[in-house]
Amino acid sequence: MRALIVDDSRATRGILRKFLRELGFDVYEAGDGKQALAILHEIRSAELALVDWEMPVMNGLEFVRAVRAERVFDPVRLMMVTTKAELEDVCQALNAGANEYVMKPFTKEVIEEKLALLGVTPS
Repeated sequence: MRALIVDDSRATRGILRKFLRELGFDVYEAGDGKQALAILHEIRSAELALVDWEMPVMNGLEFVRAVRAERVFDPVRLMMVTTKAELEDVCQALNAGANEYVMKPFTKEVIEEKLALLGVTPS
């Protein structure tokens, strides 16, 4: 299964990459939403995208909206992974099309629980 990590922090991408590879995902990475959208078009989709909110060029919320605007990406499960912790932020992300929401800092167990809720597990 393919997973895309979208975060401008190399450290966060590294942590998530390690978690996802241990779970058996093929991992792609992008430093902003615009780059991530280009990767999705190049690889023709992914089962999962873990998306930070606050990034340059195209932020995570804009990325979620852009992905949801293209029917071909409907199957992609979108999980926000962000420091934005207000209920209003969670609602805004879910209303834009995110499937799940994780607040930083996170643990591997939290990511695994959210993946299970989404029904996204590599074979």
